[in-house]
Amino acid sequence: MSESPKEAEVLESLKGIVDPEIGRSLGELKMLKLASLKNGAAEIQVELPTPAYPGRERITEAIRSALAAKWPKLGDAKVTYSAVVTGKDSGGRIGLNVRNVVAVGSGKGGVGKSTVAAALAYGLKNCGATVGLMDADVYGPSIPHLVGAHGQPAMVEHKGPDGQTIQRIEPIEADGLKLMSIGFMVPESQAVIWRGPMLHKLLTQFLQQTDWGELDYLIVDMPPGTGDVALTLSQLVGLAGAVVVCTPQQVALLDAVKAINMFQQVKIPVLGIVENMSGDIFGRGGARQKAEELNIPFLGEIPVETAIRIKGDEGKMSELFAEDCPARPHLLHVAEQSAVQIAKQLLEAPSMPSLEIL
Repeated sequence: MSESPKEAEVLESLKGIVDPEIGRSLGELKMLKLASLKNGAAEIQVELPTPAYPGRERITEAIRSALAAKWPKLGDAKVTYSAVVTGKDSGGRIGLNVRNVVAVGSGKGGVGKSTVAAALAYGLKNCGATVGLMDADVYGPSIPHLVGAHGQPAMVEHKGPDGQTIQRIEPIEADGLKLMSIGFMVPESQAVIWRGPMLHKLLTQFLQQTDWGELDYLIVDMPPGTGDVALTLSQLVGLAGAVVVCTPQQVALLDAVKAINMFQQVKIPVLGIVENMSGDIFGRGGARQKAEELNIPFLGEIPVETAIRIKGDEGKMSELFAEDCPARPHLLHVAEQSAVQIAKQLLEAPSMPSLEIL
């Protein structure tokens, strides 16, 4: 055993460490980027698959333990992190430069799906990702109110690759999120009464003609229940997965199971279940138990917390991630677990064909 190892030897010795979240070795995941040795000290550079990676200190401890066991003098190695979001290029076939399109759905209304979608978007952004939020709940667009965004999206002219002028929709921005919703285009009190083909056309326009730019994640707030929007999304883009939101009581869980079955039927991977409004009113633990029964990841519980209701009513969802906000750790946990599941889905099922339905 060499007392002065080479950098390549150090990296090789760490490849077998198992990532605590994804469950694969660091070598297999290609997360070990560089080992530098200088004046008897080591620095290890690790590249994470998402900036929303939770508890990275566990990797630090595992690396230091492995080095100390083989080269005791390197046991206090400095471990630094960078992140490159992995993705399946979800919208590549329609010209959408988004690594991961993520649907947020529910089996029924009233479970806080839009609140969770907005919190997921802000949580990923808070971790350092570039994020867009698309409101596909055409019949009840609540995203503009939740995030305090106003105005009408403008049409902007761009030059296409062939030099031809094309018009693109400029999304509204709020606290660093790019947003699109029919709520920006119709009066707040006006009902949208559309059939399926009109819905399909609007969603196609939101995805294909909006100037989203380059995004790590595009969160799509789905309408409640099962129906046209999931079919349209499955045809247009290769979704990274779906997050299903429900409350703990049995009647909500029954509908959540229907939503899970819908996503599975249209070949959209289910990233997991979120239990929203967890607490004394609705009970606690029902969604976790159902996730275990269905062998689906449980992404976390969001308690009945006054701050969430107040900030949503005020259009200040971004403020839920302030350091002193009691809801912050719960919302961050859901965002982190969702991001990890996206990375895992990419490894376990890298490609799923869309369901062709005319």
